[in-house]
Amino acid sequence: MSTTDTAGTADASGTARTVTDVFQPRNLLLAGMLATGFAAAGEWTGLLWGLLGALCAGIIPAGYIEWERGRGTWGDRHVVDRTKRAPIFFVILGSIGVGSAVMVLGGAPSGILTAMLGLWAMTVVLLAVNAVWKISVDASVASAVVALLAVVHSPWWLFGYVMTAAVCWSRVALGYHTVGQVSAGAALGAATAGAFLFG
Repeated sequence: MSTTDTAGTADASGTARTVTDVFQPRNLLLAGMLATGFAAAGEWTGLLWGLLGALCAGIIPAGYIEWERGRGTWGDRHVVDRTKRAPIFFVILGSIGVGSAVMVLGGAPSGILTAMLGLWAMTVVLLAVNAVWKISVDASVASAVVALLAVVHSPWWLFGYVMTAAVCWSRVALGYHTVGQVSAGAALGAATAGAFLFG
C-alpha cells in the first residue's frame, strides 16, 4: 500500500469516527425528541416533554454506558462485543418505560408518548435480534429520529436520511458492522414511525 493510500485510509477513518461520534444516539435523540415534543404540543411546553423523552431514551442509557466504561466493563461506548449488550437494552427499556409512565400521569401530548412507545418497541426488537446477530443500534436510532420527525413535522425531514446513510457508512467503515447489519438497523428505525398509525 502506498503512502497516498495509507493517508487516504486514515482520512476516511477519521471522517467516519467524526460522523459516528457527532451523530451518536444520545445526540440524535436529544435533538429529535425535543423537536417531537414541540410538534406534539404545538408550543414551548412540548420541549419539556421532549427533554424528558431524550433523557429517558438517550441520555440515561448513555450515562449507564459511561458508568460501565469507568468500571472497566467495556472499552468504549460502541460495546463491540454483541454478547455484552443485553444489559444496555434492559436499561433503555426500563428508562423509556418509566418516562412513558410519567408522561401518561402528567398528561403529555399523545405525539411524544407515541414516539416513546415506538422507541420502546424498537428496543425490544433490537434486544431480540441482538441475541443472535449484531444489528446496528446507531443506524436504528439515526433512522428512527428522521422517520419520527417526518411524521410529526413534515415529509421534508425525509431528506435527513442523508445523515442516516452517513451514519451507516461510518459504522461499516470503522469495522463495527456489516452493510447488512446497518441496513437492517435503518429499516427497523424507519418502522418506528409506524407507531403513529396506531397512536
